[in-house]
Amino acid sequence: MMIEQPLEYDDVADHAALQRRLKTPICLDESIKSVAIARAAIEAGACRIINIKPGRMGGFAESIRLHDLCASHGVPVWHGGMLESGIGRAANLHLSTLPNFSLPGDVAASRRYFDPDLIDPPIEVEADGTIAVPTGPGLGVTIREDRIENATLKRATFASQLSTLKAEV
Repeated sequence: MMIEQPLEYDDVADHAALQRRLKTPICLDESIKSVAIARAAIEAGACRIINIKPGRMGGFAESIRLHDLCASHGVPVWHGGMLESGIGRAANLHLSTLPNFSLPGDVAASRRYFDPDLIDPPIEVEADGTIAVPTGPGLGVTIREDRIENATLKRATFASQLSTLKAEV
């Protein structure tokens, strides 16, 4: 259904040339680090699908802006994970409910990389390959402070310089 990132991550021009020669859509993944890069890639015809990874985009606000840009250009998106804990996975699930996330994503079960994970209930993949979106308050999961404590190797405290900065401005 697609060819994901066949060329170098920063090679938008050659992706555009290749996409013009192919019937199969090219999906840009590693190339998409900002909304501006995505806009340039779409305008150049470098892809017909985009993979959105919030960790690479700099967070959820930018990921939503990218989703909206792609939707306005008729470019479907899918969600890519980056080894998040259950906290990040829960947030990713909520993001992937936006309407232009029309292709299957790669959000995995929360215990895939972290066992035990830092949340309850865990994110589970159903037998049919779907994942239920958590429905509780906030992200829909509870952060397990005891598990965070057990996973903590080192702590550091940093003094705030905010009051000094305000005085100097």
